[in-house]
Amino acid sequence: MRPRTIDEVVGQDHILGPGKLLRRVIEADRITNIILYGPPGCGKTSLAEVIAKSTRRNFVRASGVVSNVAEIRKICDRARNELGGMGTILFVDEIHRFNKSQQDVLLPYVEDGTVVLIGATTHNPNFFINTPLTSRSLVFELKALAAADIAKLLERALADRERGFGALKVELSNEAKEFLAQICEGDARHALTALEIAVKSTPEDEKGVIALSLGVIQECVQRKAVRYDKTEDGHYDTISAFIKSIRGSDPDAAVYWLGKMLVAGEDPRFIARRLVISASEDIGNADPRGLSVAVAAMQACDFVGMPECAINLAQATTYLAGAPKSNASCMAIHEAMADVESGRVQPVPEHLKNKHVRAIGSNEVTEYKYPHDFADHYVKQAYLTVPKHYYRPTDQGYELTIANRLKSLHQQSV
Repeated sequence: MRPRTIDEVVGQDHILGPGKLLRRVIEADRITNIILYGPPGCGKTSLAEVIAKSTRRNFVRASGVVSNVAEIRKICDRARNELGGMGTILFVDEIHRFNKSQQDVLLPYVEDGTVVLIGATTHNPNFFINTPLTSRSLVFELKALAAADIAKLLERALADRERGFGALKVELSNEAKEFLAQICEGDARHALTALEIAVKSTPEDEKGVIALSLGVIQECVQRKAVRYDKTEDGHYDTISAFIKSIRGSDPDAAVYWLGKMLVAGEDPRFIARRLVISASEDIGNADPRGLSVAVAAMQACDFVGMPECAINLAQATTYLAGAPKSNASCMAIHEAMADVESGRVQPVPEHLKNKHVRAIGSNEVTEYKYPHDFADHYVKQAYLTVPKHYYRPTDQGYELTIANRLKSLHQQSV
């Protein structure tokens, strides 16, 4: 069911929509070195196949898993012998599996135009692919497919008589289709594999119809449906309840909503991002460690992945829910930004500017006082042209210590 033309590619409108760069490059057959990266099942290899069908050049495939240096050299030497002809596009799937020396073998052939490289990877190329290769390539990030895109692919597979199940009488209930489109987490391959298993393992009824109900699909993917729509109210209501439970210092409720989202197939990285926001918005300096815990959980989600990263998310959730709360930092930045947006823009005081120069017509230079030269590493001086208090620390947790220190400093004489 791979797309055969660019118009059959589902999703990725940010790079393949009308007038977008990659579409223009493909349609004009002006392929340059390209790195495609994104999560599994988002269409990286399919896109390479589309390019193969649309170009007039030789198209050679290799794999970062099974190809070795000798094979790569052989392909590139053959391409060099054919220079002056149609040209050669080398597609390397899982290119991040090549080690540094293997990637270095490709570099001279890419640099002199012997081959045009198209690499596909699930890993960020900035970390897993040599800089000389990425600097000579257009790097395109592919996104996980939306549930609507997955549903469209399922419908296409059921209707296609040549490559899909169009020759069979298959009825996929709307409830089952929506569940499968959501539960596969943007992975088209996962969704189509589950559909194939369901069709081939479900007997026909007396009318010759293969009826795929929600229960059948749940059994095929070994997951139960949770009333949670990742694009509608269920999604936003649940994450709202999750964050409000943390803000309300109720770790039990917060863990429940976390569990619901994970069982329903929510992207753990989305949850982690919200934890990072909450750590500064709701906890702030009442417990500065909260942000470190949340960021560590976010990194763990990428490093560990599901299902184990659920434990990391649970640790961060319970820590933040149990921590003292303060929104003073959040309120401070909102108030400061509102002042700037409303037109109250203050000039930088002369003594704070990068270079201190004597103003025209003046014999005085306002000197900057270096706080570390004074007792307690503090000295009174103006840091705003028009003084105003934005940050008002509370008496919660460590923020009380901050409040007391600031109060003590501000009471000092010049």
